[in-house]
Amino acid sequence: MMGAESGILLTEVALRDGSHAIAHQFTVDQVTSIAAGLNAARVPYIEVSHGDGLGGSSLQYGRSATNELKLIEAAVSVCDFSKICVLLIPGIGTMRDLKEAAKLGVQVARVATHVTEADISAQHIALSRELGLETVGFLMMSHLASVEKIVEQARLMESYGADVVYIVDSAGAMLPGDVREKVRALRQALQVEIGFHAHNNLSLAVANSLVAIEEGATRLDSSIRCLGAGAGNTQTEVLAAVLSKMGIETGVDLYKLMDLAEDVVAPVLLKPQEITKGSLTLGYAGVYSSFLLHSQNAAKRFGVDSRDILIELGKRKIVGGQEDMIVDVAAQLSKAAHK
Repeated sequence: MMGAESGILLTEVALRDGSHAIAHQFTVDQVTSIAAGLNAARVPYIEVSHGDGLGGSSLQYGRSATNELKLIEAAVSVCDFSKICVLLIPGIGTMRDLKEAAKLGVQVARVATHVTEADISAQHIALSRELGLETVGFLMMSHLASVEKIVEQARLMESYGADVVYIVDSAGAMLPGDVREKVRALRQALQVEIGFHAHNNLSLAVANSLVAIEEGATRLDSSIRCLGAGAGNTQTEVLAAVLSKMGIETGVDLYKLMDLAEDVVAPVLLKPQEITKGSLTLGYAGVYSSFLLHSQNAAKRFGVDSRDILIELGKRKIVGGQEDMIVDVAAQLSKAAHK
């Protein structure tokens, strides 16, 4: 396992989280070229899978254009430095999916649960360890839980065998003070490494990532060209530049990241990753970033404002896995408007 003594370890998530932004339409050629570029830039970890993790290709979460195992295989084939990671959400991905990914050469499993449901990760974390994979616990929608609850849930993941536990700001809703308080609490409570995963819906991804480092996080997620759900994640090449200016070692080649972002990744984007009224509303309402496209589609279908859908979802504290509620809320808003 790569150790934190080398500085901050970056995990590139564009080939997983970015899948949301392009409606899960990654091709083998795109994944091959992006993964090869990231490997050449010496990015330590690259996450590859459906936006909702292994097994996510479905009517509810969005069908993949290409079987994710083919995408994973393609990434593994061009990486001799970077370790390929997969995300697994118990209840979406299965233990069989993880075994198949491991056979293809995946080296890291990131087992993700809602921030209050770490107990459902026990079997998957155990299997990951049995398969010889580096194992990460991923506490999604961390803005919804108290510090005490996050510590409790993180300790569960640590006890199951996680090598790293992440605070995950899935909605891009956390303010720097929230990040400081929660990362500090985990650093004091756990023996394992702490990671932080941001979204840029409130334009705070880089700032929040720096606060996480100040409080002891040694792993940061980022997405090249900001290719991720909502307004994207912490932008990899920007974060690398900022950390370099601060004298914090990442080991990545900044120029190669810049060139990859400009020449290879930018053409993949359906539109530039920016903070639009939709992604801003995600962060403001505290709603899962992957809900953006689903909410926009439902808004068109029912003739309502997608912002109203997102605000209502936030009030109801709807989380990943409850995508069916997006259509229900849109229908209810439309019915109320036409009374």
